[in-house]
Amino acid sequence: MVHEAFNWQHGTFVGSIVSSEITAAATGNFGKVRHDPFAMLPFCGYNMGDYFKHWLEIGKTTDPKKLPKIFHVNWFRKDADGKFLWPGYGENIQVIKWIFDQCDETTNSVKSPIDLLPQKDAIDVSGLNISDETMNELFKIDPADWKKEAENIREFYKTFGDDLPAELLGELNALEKRLL
Repeated sequence: MVHEAFNWQHGTFVGSIVSSEITAAATGNFGKVRHDPFAMLPFCGYNMGDYFKHWLEIGKTTDPKKLPKIFHVNWFRKDADGKFLWPGYGENIQVIKWIFDQCDETTNSVKSPIDLLPQKDAIDVSGLNISDETMNELFKIDPADWKKEAENIREFYKTFGDDLPAELLGELNALEKRLL
């Protein structure tokens, strides 16, 4: 449901592989999931490869202590019956609290093949009707699923040709190695 990038370059990679359902902001195939880098594809007025390079350059030219941490949140994970795993709305503050704790250098995370995940019980669910099973499902990393996703990302990256920054391909290669 929520994870933190290892560093700025990895965070740029995470942003570049965001996927979402097609909405009214784009045309055709509503409800279909597609790659939507930085959730900006319908709005970016120039080459996305250059957009990626811009963000990578910020990481290279900015004091690392001044760079914000990068997080990815997916509030919309569903169970086998198609029901949302996380209740959402006001309960999202529990996840946001973990993010703030991470920004304050509180280490409530564990390294996973994809990035940093909350430690067990790092997200306060007291008062919420959420089982341990559901929390485990929300943070489950299935290497087989991620290997398929890595293949999908590799195909997606081909659409950028020579405009894809080498650093992002390097991050994809590193992800695949961590999944072994």
